Amino acid sequence: MIAVIGDIHGCFHTLVKLVDQLDRYFPNVPIYSVGDLIDRGNFSFEVVELFLERKIFFTPGNHDLMFVDHFKNPNSLFARSWFSNGAITTLKSYQDRIDKIDEHINYILSMPLFFNNDDCFISHAGISYRFDKIIDDSVIKDDNKLLNIFNQSLESDYGILWCREKLLNIGKLQVLGHTRMPEPKYDSQSNSIYIDCGAVSGNKLVAVIIENGKVFEYLWTRTELIDIA
Repeated sequence: MIAVIGDIHGCFHTLVKLVDQLDRYFPNVPIYSVGDLIDRGNFSFEVVELFLERKIFFTPGNHDLMFVDHFKNPNSLFARSWFSNGAITTLKSYQDRIDKIDEHINYILSMPLFFNNDDCFISHAGISYRFDKIIDDSVIKDDNKLLNIFNQSLESDYGILWCREKLLNIGKLQVLGHTRMPEPKYDSQSNSIYIDCGAVSGNKLVAVIIENGKVFEYLWTRTELIDIA
């Protein structure tokens, strides 16, 4: 059994409430996230610090890697896209903690693009149907081959960080964020669960509990106004 949290986007106080629920109802269950820890909300720094403190696993989202590239690869597409995607609030959250930026960048870079667990496949935006001729039953079991495939399409609009189109059924549950939904949405055709429920737009932050390859339960909390006002 594991818990997976949707896109957080700097909503620190909302995140704390959800993690408290997980501790209460599912103590000792490993916690993962589909990424987009930062941008748009007011407390990106605090979110990353909490992940470090709690050792929460996550797959970096496009926003997390735009932040990284702004400092490490400023001519990249990710870096050039950042200021139209919520950079200002993130920079404000770091304005008195400049000394922590390198630590947080290295932490983000230490996390994998996906978690290919026995029960489910966790990524930020999911595996597009366009990979149906490339990813078969043997490839889905080989993380090195998958990583090579995904790295080649990292900046494409169907890549694992940006995909908003039909997903590939890979023979196990996919858990993803990125595509905002008012409620968690299960797609039976691709066997995928979408858990970005718009915390930063004032809706809610969701965690899905996965057991034996199935959705066991959802926990959620409404967005705290301080995170977005």
